Amino acid sequence: MNYDVVVIGGGPAGLAAAIEAKKNGVDNILVIERDKELGGILQQCIHNGFGLHVFKEELTGPEYAQRFIEELKSMNIDYKLDTMVLEINKNRKVKAINSEDGFLNIDAKAIILAMGCRERTRGAIAIPGSRPAGVYTAGTAQRFVNMEGYQVGQRVFILGSGDIGLIMARRMTLEGAKVLGVAELMPFSGGLTRNIVQCLDDYDIPLYLSHTITNIEGKGRLTKVTIAKVDENRQPIEGTYKEFECDTLLLSVGLIPENELSLQAGINLDSVTKGPIVNESMETSVEGIFACGNVVHVHDLVDWVTKESIKAGKFAAKYVKEGLEIEVNEIKTTAKEGIAYIVPQKIRTKNVEDKLQMLMRVRNVYSGKKLVVKADDNIIKEVKRMHMAPGEMEEVVLEKSLLDNVKEISIEVL
Repeated sequence: MNYDVVVIGGGPAGLAAAIEAKKNGVDNILVIERDKELGGILQQCIHNGFGLHVFKEELTGPEYAQRFIEELKSMNIDYKLDTMVLEINKNRKVKAINSEDGFLNIDAKAIILAMGCRERTRGAIAIPGSRPAGVYTAGTAQRFVNMEGYQVGQRVFILGSGDIGLIMARRMTLEGAKVLGVAELMPFSGGLTRNIVQCLDDYDIPLYLSHTITNIEGKGRLTKVTIAKVDENRQPIEGTYKEFECDTLLLSVGLIPENELSLQAGINLDSVTKGPIVNESMETSVEGIFACGNVVHVHDLVDWVTKESIKAGKFAAKYVKEGLEIEVNEIKTTAKEGIAYIVPQKIRTKNVEDKLQMLMRVRNVYSGKKLVVKADDNIIKEVKRMHMAPGEMEEVVLEKSLLDNVKEISIEVL
């Protein structure tokens, strides 16, 4: 089985990448999705707030996904559902399996990785205590409530103030549950400001910053959690313990990009993002294998995912049709003071069209600061920001002319 472009993942990233590859002249495209339907995580995100950047209107997750699904189908792009990719390699060979076709060997001229991310579980953060029922990741609870029609609990506590945790605080309240509070280990929230306002403040749900759960109690079913304030080393402070009687604990404690397939193919991963190191074309360290969306770095808005995936689809098509320019001296991007990471991590100037989009996250909450961009040691751009927070993506756009004869682009908060 041969395809020009194989897209692994049928969520918002994979859909946008496949559609853009088709628009750029590649006809033989296959999207592989392990779930029973296209759309990915968007199908369980029934709240609104999607599409403000891409469509200039407010949509729910399923509405946003449906626009891309309909476009994909209208273009007659092939897709396989309930299909698990078992392996990819540097030669762009894909091994997959499903109940209808059995074992599949697929040769691709280019591969686009769009596998998204998974939630960090209780085991990953090692909360002490017993192991009762009633402890869920926030995404699992969201699927149970929004898609399967189950109410997961009546008295709920939430650990972690990422966007999905905030959204589930509101969702559980609307379902008639009592949300007792949200504890966040850091001194700032990991979610969007709008979600703190709309999901916590509007429902009088307390947010405990610099707090974590120190114990879980319950035989059979969860009955109580204990939280404590933490010091600068994130260790519980004696005498600050609070107990909450509850039957449900939701964990919103971070997302991990799904990169087992990337590692199989020998793709280099970034130690901060946990996703592939990519260049200006969203190409990974393995030629002809591209990546986009949450598999590269965790996004706060699906609109950012779409824009990034359009770039991956466009350059994958260009790679298949005419190849990309190879440069020995790539520009390296470096995250300096106040910046956690920058994507892309490498830049080949010849492949940049007019402008280069760079996405990043800051390490702390800042007010009245600016992003300072340097080419080697020379300041080439300053972007003022009234407010910056780790939960919100930052963007810097550079004109191609600024990249001439540069070895390193660095960005810092000043």
